Amino acid sequence: MKTVLITGGTGLVGTSLSATLLTKGYKVIILSRSLNNRPAHTNLSYAFWDIKTQKIHADEILQADCIVHLAGAAVVANKWTKAYKNEIVDSRIQSSKLIINLLKNNINKVKTVISASAIGWYGTNKEAAIPFIETDEADDSFLGTTCKSWEASIDAITNLGIRLVKLRIGIVLSNNGGALAKFKKTIKLGAATILGNGKQVISWIHINDLCRMIIYTLENESNSGVYNAVAPYPVSNKKLTITLAKAMNGKFYIPMYLPAYVLKILMGQRSIELLKSSTVSCKKIMDAGFKFNYENIGQAFTNLIKK
Repeated sequence: MKTVLITGGTGLVGTSLSATLLTKGYKVIILSRSLNNRPAHTNLSYAFWDIKTQKIHADEILQADCIVHLAGAAVVANKWTKAYKNEIVDSRIQSSKLIINLLKNNINKVKTVISASAIGWYGTNKEAAIPFIETDEADDSFLGTTCKSWEASIDAITNLGIRLVKLRIGIVLSNNGGALAKFKKTIKLGAATILGNGKQVISWIHINDLCRMIIYTLENESNSGVYNAVAPYPVSNKKLTITLAKAMNGKFYIPMYLPAYVLKILMGQRSIELLKSSTVSCKKIMDAGFKFNYENIGQAFTNLIKK
């Protein structure tokens, strides 16, 4: 039975991943600043760390065979002030630093690190018919440079002889929060809100497929390097919104456009990410043998909305 250490284990992805790992018989250790009132489970434990002070309790952590590194401040949830932008970057880079120092300075048995990144690495497709692939350069936007620094911050893991996989994660669709909760909000009131002109392409992934992909790369030692964690069929914002509205309300919804200039007023710089059209390829992970359960948006919403 392998032991998996998860950073960011109480977030959207981490919560689902830990539950999936437990059902598969893994032991799970979640790093947290607060160890009080945590759910009890035979194979689940919590260990202390504090990114800002670079403190970590090593004893339990050094039992891990694998690390899944998901830690990082939420990107779109808060206004992009200078201070919050710094928090977005520092939470990722400093958490990587803490993990690397722990492994460098202590005897351990970690063989694999799976580290999150994001498709914010990419900008807008210059040619819509040509999707981004893993070898494309990082965009020079805030998120592009953040992702570049984020990925670079964990690269030293390979110097320790540890296999490293980096997953550039797309928009995660889950019933437990994230983007889907925001999409649902106005649809529940009967309005299918389309952002801008609705033509911008969204590269998404079902939460179950993302957790399965993480475990797949963890279990298959031939996987290393960067993989895009997105479903095979990206969709436009309009198609995503209308498909979701139909799944939730049948015919009882009204399409409504939220103009780009209004979105920019409401969201500031964050609106760039909501209006950006980014078609991202998952061919590399599929060529590595991974099979999606939810390839298209209709399948994803049929599963999510029935729950």
